[in-house]
Amino acid sequence: MPTSPNSLGGTASALVLSAPVVVPLATGATYAAIRRYAPSAWLGLVSPAAILAAAVVLTQAVRGGGAAVSAYGGVLRADAVTVWMLLVVGAVAAVACATGPGYLAHERAAGHATAGTARAYHLLVHAFLGAMCAAVLAGNLGVLWVAIEATTIVTAFLVGHRRTRASVEAAWKYVVICSAGIALAFLGIVLLYYAARAAGIPEATALDWPTLVAHAGSLDPAITRLGIALLILGFGAKAGLVPLHAWLPDAHSQAPAPVSALMSGVLLAVSFSAVLRGKVIADAALGPGYARTLLAIAALLTLALAAALLLGQRDYKRMLAYSSMEHMSLIALGAAIGTPLARAAVLLHIAGHGLAKTVAFCSSGHILHLRRTTRIGRVRGLLARAPGLGTAFGLAVVALLGFPPFSLFASELGIVRAGFAAGLGRLTALALLLVLTAFAALALRTAKMLLGPPPLAPGTPAVPVRLGVAAGLPLAAGLLACAALGVSVGPLTDLLTAATAILGGH
Repeated sequence: MPTSPNSLGGTASALVLSAPVVVPLATGATYAAIRRYAPSAWLGLVSPAAILAAAVVLTQAVRGGGAAVSAYGGVLRADAVTVWMLLVVGAVAAVACATGPGYLAHERAAGHATAGTARAYHLLVHAFLGAMCAAVLAGNLGVLWVAIEATTIVTAFLVGHRRTRASVEAAWKYVVICSAGIALAFLGIVLLYYAARAAGIPEATALDWPTLVAHAGSLDPAITRLGIALLILGFGAKAGLVPLHAWLPDAHSQAPAPVSALMSGVLLAVSFSAVLRGKVIADAALGPGYARTLLAIAALLTLALAAALLLGQRDYKRMLAYSSMEHMSLIALGAAIGTPLARAAVLLHIAGHGLAKTVAFCSSGHILHLRRTTRIGRVRGLLARAPGLGTAFGLAVVALLGFPPFSLFASELGIVRAGFAAGLGRLTALALLLVLTAFAALALRTAKMLLGPPPLAPGTPAVPVRLGVAAGLPLAAGLLACAALGVSVGPLTDLLTAATAILGGH
């Protein structure tokens, strides 16, 4: 993998690369140490700000197509793909963390949270952010595995945060299935390490991603083939792909709304970024056909299952969870196509989906506190009852449906164009048919929630519920960012081009 000399000094590189991991952990520790919750309500924005600041600094350093910044002997490494993912993590975390105080205030008012549980919530959320950033920054496949496993451990406690029977069951289901997937990924990494050592790669660098890409041609094909299959299956479990997907709807529906936003908006994408890294090795070692076949099968099966389950869905949080499966299958389809246009569309889709789904899940948390139910049939007339909340939720779903000007329109169009241009017309046409099915199901159920008169007791005046500036501003910012990406990538054009080239093995 070609690299350019670091434009940051050694100490500066270490500080910048460490910040997205260390600052969230320090922020979480600060929350745990604070005895009173109120003075620290907005401290959570420190972590997203640090992640975004580090990403901006690194953008200047990795702007060249093959440039990379590393520290600690290559344990932490940033290239254009890393920086793109850091920007997505930081943007999504900013929206989710900004809605956290409002969510906890509702929980405390309902008697479901105390100052102690609020501190635990914030400690776990920021540890979650630190683990995701560590996974994105990992230059070593072993460190990547440890970081993604850490996200499983931390988020298991967040999924079961409310300690109800359903949430605890969802947490255990999440731990069991994802641990099985991560174990398969671990076995795949071990096989890649064995193949690297057999090819004469030194022990110290046998799991370094750039080294494996550079020496992929000398890896044993049979061992590499099995290792890549296990890696895609294992990390695909954390990305919500069939067959190890069953944890996703339960975990996302039971987790607190800001946590569901982080899990759906960035955890799935961070896990799939590990698959993208593995695909680069596979393409160099085995040719593009092997990983393409595996990803195409997983994408179509996941898309078909998500579309079928959306047709019969009656819970709006689970509906959003199945929508996440649909979009991850589109990302997997774009990765399978593998052309430059498809790779650029995949990265754009990751960003757009993260922002739109974060707004949708955070809005669903407000809907839950307003209506005290997650049943679609019991939520009617949301636009009339809460105009601001209904508008935010409706626009988030419109973005997820792929309407312009939101970026998902451009990314989905790019994936479709790339599929037909690459000679995969039948595969792309089948995916389009399934996407239209999911589109119809999601649009119909959302319309039932938004339209019509609100259900009110006889004689009760229809007074609209105000969302409030503090609650509405993060949602509006997320939607505006998603729309801005759909109009123009702007200053991120060079970064997107460089990241696309890296995922193509250049």
